[in-house]
Amino acid sequence: MTEPQGEYEPSAWDWVSDQVATYERTDGAEGNTLQGTDYPIIVVTMKGARTGKVRKIGLMRVEHEGQYALVASKGGMPHNPGWYNNLTTHPDDVSIQDGAERFRVDVREVDGDERQTWWDRSVAAYPDYETYKNNTDRVIPVLVATRA
Repeated sequence: MTEPQGEYEPSAWDWVSDQVATYERTDGAEGNTLQGTDYPIIVVTMKGARTGKVRKIGLMRVEHEGQYALVASKGGMPHNPGWYNNLTTHPDDVSIQDGAERFRVDVREVDGDERQTWWDRSVAAYPDYETYKNNTDRVIPVLVATRA
């Protein structure tokens, strides 16, 4: 079993749920970049922190030696994205789809030097993260997903 089980609740944002559906239906051949860019994404599937329902989002693809950074930037908004709570509540009930490959992961938040290393990798993959950092007073959480 590769994905969290339960009732799926698509994103309330149509563009997110449409992109996830396209990505999954085509094994990542379509819908595989951030809208309007060439930056690749992955699809992360998780359990909702409050509802327990299955949630799916596209996130920037920041991969290094089989691990993935999941950057809770929310575009530099003042609060963490809702999915951050999902992943910190259920860190061992998460899967990633990277292209056609789907696999379970364990997620942990990183800090200190390890966070900086993953932050630098993330900015290299998607330079706008640096702009987001400058637009907020919060420290943008960086989580690392490792194959289970």
